[in-house]
Amino acid sequence: MLQMRPGCECCDKDLPPDASNARICTFECTFCADCADSRLGGKCPNCGGELVTRPRRPAEKLGKYPASVERVYKPRGCEAAGVS
Repeated sequence: MLQMRPGCECCDKDLPPDASNARICTFECTFCADCADSRLGGKCPNCGGELVTRPRRPAEKLGKYPASVERVYKPRGCEAAGVS
């Protein structure tokens, strides 16, 4: 099941489960649309994969299938990708 992490790995912006501005790669690395589009050029700095819009989990399913509370914040990963 999709982990749905709660924040952007680059800027730590909150990304709740219903966020339309969350982007993920196939490894579920998570970024906000601003970082994904402007800073990263649509490419994950961790694996090089494509960043796409994260699906939103229906509110009625969040009780049984909650989003992750694990926050991953790795701004150095964005810096290493040539962005800051």
